[in-house]
Parts: sequence; structure tokens; C-alpha cells
Amino acid sequence: MSNFLHFFLQFIVTLVVMLSCLLVNPTLSAQAATGAMSTTGYAYAVYEQRIIHSPNGIGKYYMGREIAKVMGYTGAGWLERPSREGEEQPSKIVSLLNLKANDVVADVGAGTGYLSFRIAPLLTAGKVLAVDVQPEMLEIIELFKKEKNITNVEPVLATLSDPNLPSESIDLALMVDAYHELEYPQEVMQGIVKALKPGGRVVLVEYRGENPFIMIKGLHKMTQKQVRKEMQAAGLVWRETKNLLPQQHLIIFEKPDSSDFSLL
Repeated sequence: MSNFLHFFLQFIVTLVVMLSCLLVNPTLSAQAATGAMSTTGYAYAVYEQRIIHSPNGIGKYYMGREIAKVMGYTGAGWLERPSREGEEQPSKIVSLLNLKANDVVADVGAGTGYLSFRIAPLLTAGKVLAVDVQPEMLEIIELFKKEKNITNVEPVLATLSDPNLPSESIDLALMVDAYHELEYPQEVMQGIVKALKPGGRVVLVEYRGENPFIMIKGLHKMTQKQVRKEMQAAGLVWRETKNLLPQQHLIIFEKPDSSDFSLL
């Protein structure tokens, strides 16, 4: 009886969500509404929402991966912890980016601006766009701008589905331990690809999901295979993976110019 009740309740929830979507968007076809159904939940387009999921995730799945919960602004102190250099070697991350003085870099999911303020001094004729969805994080960045007397870091308030970056305005988009928390990864990546100049790069730094001995919650790690699959879906070309950091991949992708689309 318990199994019957479980699946009956699951069916009711699925039905309610389907009807809600049809009321909000009457043009949604029956195929779109039912084609992505699974035995564990319900799905629409590229996302799947499951009732039973990890306590560390939001129950929303993209390309087979559950999206992790976001670390809120109350965790700002952890981002600025003194032990971070020894644990993650962020200075090495910066050196591996091969930045040019006039680059415009989007630090997406910038948090407190920990990486932004380490990149900015290298961009003597460029700037960092410190992108985050939490206004409280941007307030911290503004505070650090004054404290550090750094003027070429510009806070940018994004939404959950839009990085809020102008078209073809950036040379590099950097995401350090942030991509796996994006609630709308497809839409955000579409915005980032649009914002990249032709030949622009996306660099993802993620804890290595292949290694079970890295003591980070599973949903806050990603395998290189999963990262490459999701970036390919965004229209990016994989260029290189650097495993020179203690616990993280540094994976480099490129936006093809008009002559490179045969690479996809």
C-alpha cells in the first residue's frame, strides 16, 4: 500500500505541474509536456524535476546531473578563508588564464570577488566584470573595491537565467566552483556565449568528480566528461584540461568564430 500511495501522490504532483504549465503557456504542446516524463518525476524541455533527490541538491536535473544548492552570502567568510591559497592555489588559477592586459574578464559567480581582485591588477588596460545574483555579494565587492583601491572591477547583478552581459563584450568568462550551482545552466551559458567575442574563452574550475577522496559534497564536484558534455551543448569547443591544481580541474573552452563551426 505504501508503494501505491507513493506513486499515486507522485502522479498527482506531476499532473498539477503539467496543468500549471499549460495554463501559464497554452501553446505548450502535449509532446513537450509529456515527452520528457520519467518514472521518478516530471520534466520539461531540458530540465527534469524529481520529487526524490539529494538533500544537497535542488531536485532539478540537467543532462543527467542534479544541480547543487547555492552557497548563500552568509558563506562569504568561507570564500575569504586564509587557508584557501594552500587548499586551492587560486594564484595558480590566475596564472593559468594567460591573460592579456586589455582583456575584459567576466568572473561569473564572483561571490566576494576573491578571484576578481586577483585578476584585476593584471588587466592594466582591461577590466573584470564581477557577476553575481546576490546583491549582498556585490555590496561586499563594492566594499573591497574601496578598501583595496581597485577601480577596474565592476559589479554586475545577474538573474538566475541571465548573466546580464552585453553581446560580444568579453574575452573570457571564468567560473570557479560556481557552474554546478546554476539553476538555469542552459540559459546562463547561452547568455555567456552571446557575450563572448569570437574566439573568446570559457574557463571552468570544478572539484574533480572522478576522485572520491576529495572531501567535497558530491553535487559540488563535476567530472570532466560531464563538463565537456554540457559545454558542447552550449556550442563551445573544448581546448584543454589542466590538472595542475590540488583538487580541481581547470577546463578551457572556446567560442568558435564563423570559420570554426565545423569543429562542433
